[in-house]
Amino acid sequence: MTNIAVVYYSSTGNTHILANAAAVAAQKAGAEVRLRKIPELVSEPPTTDREAWTRHVEATQDVPAVQLADLEWADALLFGTPVRFGLPAPALMQFIDTTAALSIGGGLASKTVSAFATGSAPHGGQVSAILALHNSFCHWGSVIVPNGSTDPVLFLPTNGNPYGSSNVSRNQPGNVTEDNLAAVEYQVRRLLDVATALAGSRGLAD
Repeated sequence: MTNIAVVYYSSTGNTHILANAAAVAAQKAGAEVRLRKIPELVSEPPTTDREAWTRHVEATQDVPAVQLADLEWADALLFGTPVRFGLPAPALMQFIDTTAALSIGGGLASKTVSAFATGSAPHGGQVSAILALHNSFCHWGSVIVPNGSTDPVLFLPTNGNPYGSSNVSRNQPGNVTEDNLAAVEYQVRRLLDVATALAGSRGLAD
């Protein structure tokens, strides 16, 4: 059984919706799943929609906060983030900054890893946020698994890049389409397929 950690930061809920869909898809695929959130760094909302931020914080109180042990446990890692000025959310990057003790010793090497993003507008930085996360994954020595242009679901009207699934929220909480959900579900299956293949090849080598 493949272990997968779905790690996300969400301010008003759209990234959480995609992360939860990813966790459900992984369970359906037979994986052992940990859904983990990145905690808030601030007491004031990093968004103009204070009410939606407050509702989301309260609604996700029961989601465990990510620990380095979750990354160590996982064979596959999927990260989700909203776009912040073309970059991943600062809270997620702060967590990634704590991974040196694990990654420098090779603790994240050869794990499969992928990322998805939500943003307010088309071409609003979703791709650049995903690619910024890829920089970190390269330092870890992980195996990046992009969506590619590999399945019809990726060409549905509200989807659209080969780097990782993305959503256009229009600054509306809960504005996640069925196309977006289908894309992230495909991304999970692809990530798990590669993780399983790598585990099999290591087994043969042993």
